[in-house]
Amino acid sequence: MSKKKIIACLDMKDGRVVKGINFENVEDMGDPVEMAAFYDKEGADEIVFLDISATVEGRKTMVDLARKVAEKVNVPFTVGGGISTLEDIEKLLEAGVTKVSIGTAAVRNPQLISESAKKFGSEHIVLACDAKKNNGGWEVYIYGGKEPTGLDAVEWCKKAAELGAGEILLTSIDADGAQNGYDIPLTRAVAEAVNVPVVASGGAGKLEHFKDVLVEGKAAGALGASVFHKGILKISEIKEYLRSQGVDV
Repeated sequence: MSKKKIIACLDMKDGRVVKGINFENVEDMGDPVEMAAFYDKEGADEIVFLDISATVEGRKTMVDLARKVAEKVNVPFTVGGGISTLEDIEKLLEAGVTKVSIGTAAVRNPQLISESAKKFGSEHIVLACDAKKNNGGWEVYIYGGKEPTGLDAVEWCKKAAELGAGEILLTSIDADGAQNGYDIPLTRAVAEAVNVPVVASGGAGKLEHFKDVLVEGKAAGALGASVFHKGILKISEIKEYLRSQGVDV
């Protein structure tokens, strides 16, 4: 049983860190380089950096910004948003990024998962899956949560792992930013269906939420954004709490 990770997420728009609720109404949170350095010192196990407007606006994730952030942090670092080609992935890995997350492009072209895993190694390729409750299951959404795909989230994550994705970054659109807890049934369903680590995203608001998703939800890692940006919880206090509950972090 590997140790559970606590991950800080920086949602980016126009070069700034932002945070919204259910993928809407975003507000400015600060400078990405400064914030990444702060979370590195705070004890985050990893940092995820998602350009939430890149895919929608057809822009490429800012490689320069990734390079600056990579210079400042010592922990593994994932970048996602607007990544659609092997060349995009290569540029980011060369800029110092540890892992690259693909979502919309993977749905549009599943071969991108297998090709990139083959070329760069599965450990560098993350499938980003944004899911919303639908008819007793969960449906995959793309383009920053704006477009339904008709794909079943559990089946899609399973397929992506088989194609070579080394990790699943699973976001519940229903829970996103609401701070009412992660979607435990969704996380557990995906974690039980795949043989790669699942990082749960969307809904962190209090200490118990982290324990619930890591233990009941069987997630390998729990990601937080607004709960950290707004100073509601510190990473050190989450880890302390989890250890006191017998969770190996």
